[in-house]
Amino acid sequence: MKRTTIGHAMLAAALLVGGHAAAQNLTIGIGGSPTSLDPHFYNASPNSSLTQHLFDTLVERDAQARLRPMLAESWRAVEPTVWEFKLRPGVKWHDGRDFTADDVAFTIERVPTVRNSPGSFAGLIRAITRVEVVDPLTIRFHTAAPHPLLPTELGSIQIISRHAGTGAETDQYNSGQAAIGTGPYRLVSYRSGDRTEFVRNDGYWAGAQPWARVSYRFIANDPSRTAALLAGDVDVIDQVPSTDIARLRREQRISLFEIQGLRLIYLIPDYSRAENPLWVTDNNGQALTRNPFHDVRVRRAMSMAVDRAALSERVMEGTARPTGQWLPQGAFGYNPDVPAPAYDPDGAKRLLAEAGFPQGFRITLSCPNDRYPNDARACQAVAQMWTRIGVRTELQALPWATYSARTSRQEFNMRMGGWGSVTGEASYMLVNIFGTYDRERRRGASNSSRYSNAALDALTERAAATLDDVQREAMLRETVRMVADDQAMIPLFQLVNFWAARRGFAYEARMDERTTAMATRPAN
Repeated sequence: MKRTTIGHAMLAAALLVGGHAAAQNLTIGIGGSPTSLDPHFYNASPNSSLTQHLFDTLVERDAQARLRPMLAESWRAVEPTVWEFKLRPGVKWHDGRDFTADDVAFTIERVPTVRNSPGSFAGLIRAITRVEVVDPLTIRFHTAAPHPLLPTELGSIQIISRHAGTGAETDQYNSGQAAIGTGPYRLVSYRSGDRTEFVRNDGYWAGAQPWARVSYRFIANDPSRTAALLAGDVDVIDQVPSTDIARLRREQRISLFEIQGLRLIYLIPDYSRAENPLWVTDNNGQALTRNPFHDVRVRRAMSMAVDRAALSERVMEGTARPTGQWLPQGAFGYNPDVPAPAYDPDGAKRLLAEAGFPQGFRITLSCPNDRYPNDARACQAVAQMWTRIGVRTELQALPWATYSARTSRQEFNMRMGGWGSVTGEASYMLVNIFGTYDRERRRGASNSSRYSNAALDALTERAAATLDDVQREAMLRETVRMVADDQAMIPLFQLVNFWAARRGFAYEARMDERTTAMATRPAN
């Protein structure tokens, strides 16, 4: 276990703020494991939730994924291919130095260069061809083509300082050396796999937060997280176990907060190997020479064999909704003509036979066991459904830290994924998950399956450059249809996000599922 300590004096000072330390302290228990304090290391919700206590973005999204100013006071397209951002004056880094446009330029330069990233943020700045620092509080981003989504995409890029970040690798952020931001909290200590301690930044440009000290704890075990809340060891928990929701609703000491989320839980095969696939054999245990998942009929059969209603109602206990696409109804790009696939095990068997697998085959389904609500349970249920159609499925469930690293190296064949479209529109998943992997073009940054569809890439790029919202949404709806027709993934369900808090604490439920001290307030 790695531990970083910034300073006992800082912590002691924070505890004395206002003279009411106990009332101003907050302890949060989270179910998803952050893997780094480097804000550009891994585009995963637990990491971003943790690091946004320290670092701000130019543009932030509210609980309903709507844009609002943050480090940038305003932005506008001064030309079709030039976006200008006016920065907020008077913002200070935690060490007292001034925040300027040069720091923003440094951030954009660093994002695609982070080494060993299992899921880069590079796709979010793919459109930027040049950064122009006009003056200390004005910056312009030049793009090769019109790119109306740039402000939305920049809402996911946390800004770091040039003076602290020059030459710093991920280890320097994890040690605390480079973890100097403009955010509402300062770092006290970081213990990977356990907890992070923060103290309030009393000089925060948006005003001091109500919590003098925040303890941000990772509690992977669902019953333990609920027990910690009921015992008063933590004040707020996320990923409220579905098995506990009914009981907590009856508990007068506890309040529940919920909202339809933006996260899709899905299964996806490995496309990187046409021959000699990993974790796939015939029924006698002999390795297959060809990857069965390169055949769309096999992918469709596997999708048809999944009873999504049963998963949502029994495994997820009403905390998820069956789907055939990656956005909830009403989101920009949602296609009403793409429903959740019908459960048809007999049709699945016919498709397998048509594809040359009348007796099926054997696979291993890999999934995390501490990342998403009921992740291993959902995988176990799917494994049983697939076994019933002749695809004998074993389950491999792993801790998230191990799972995410192995996923990025294409070490699994069929695996569980989860993607939260925090931009609130369809292109975020198109570019990062379905976009053909191309490091130079900053596309497919999280495409660990190595799916590739040139026609889909082309339509995604045309949509991204289309200024007219009606035309762009029509294109995005067509991409949703293309992904479904090609069965690029096997969508399972969309999560409903839940938080629970002790009496005296209120949580603003967020569609992007971020869990932060900033979303927590003293209850009236």
